[in-house]
Amino acid sequence: MAGQKIKIVTDSSTYIPDTAMVGLDIAVIPLWLIWEGESFLDTIDIDPETFYQRLSKARSLPTSSQPTVEEFITFYRKVSVDCDAIVSVMVSSKISGTITNAKAAMARLPELELYLVDTYSSSMGAGHVVLAAAREAARGGSIEDVIAAAEEMREKINFIFVVDTLEYLHKGGRIGGAKRYLGTALRVKPLLEFRNGQIEAMEQVRTKKKALERLLDIAEERLEGIPMSEGSVVDINCPELGDVVADMVMRRFSPGILHRSGVSPVVGTHVGPGAIGFAFY
Repeated sequence: MAGQKIKIVTDSSTYIPDTAMVGLDIAVIPLWLIWEGESFLDTIDIDPETFYQRLSKARSLPTSSQPTVEEFITFYRKVSVDCDAIVSVMVSSKISGTITNAKAAMARLPELELYLVDTYSSSMGAGHVVLAAAREAARGGSIEDVIAAAEEMREKINFIFVVDTLEYLHKGGRIGGAKRYLGTALRVKPLLEFRNGQIEAMEQVRTKKKALERLLDIAEERLEGIPMSEGSVVDINCPELGDVVADMVMRRFSPGILHRSGVSPVVGTHVGPGAIGFAFY
């Protein structure tokens, strides 16, 4: 229905920069980080800087968990006060139970107008899908328009990343098709991507420098001569390198908009320090 006030809900794993959300109505529900007997709300009780300081000295890796059904119910009721409808745009259901619990909560809230989009991605790969939905809502689009904008972006977005090690993805159970690289992970820098909602292997490159160059080559191949509309460079506890890659992207592609972001602690625990990601369309 046109004329409705539509709020977009996402989860903390998208970690969209504040500068990208100016003028948009986006509410964020935090995931959970569980570490040595303590539980932290992602990005609320623990920020990335504190997380990586602790990780460098930790004897064990933390685990993560999605919001409970009851937490979703409370959150939806709270954010529904100043809107007519809510569209949730969430981390891939193939790597997280977040959408499962969101659906269960929605089933218990028949009095609210609730919709859900699976991004089939994470971090800014999902973030661009969230932004597409929120921008359409800000333009006054209907529920159908907002969902269509999100689904269209989901089909267009590419999210490629280079990791220093597969250890974190492997231990966290998110390694997907990249598991075939485990035997050579110490000698190469794997290029990975989100494909059909899961992390899949692309190529192995000998050095980090060559891997980042190859990442941009792949982006150019996929653009097929079409200008890059928007992109995001994401780093995991290596902001200086992220800035270098962002400069490389600007010089090579001149996108209309280029965001710079880190990742939330929950994503950091599953991917590990030193990774660089590039989302674009």
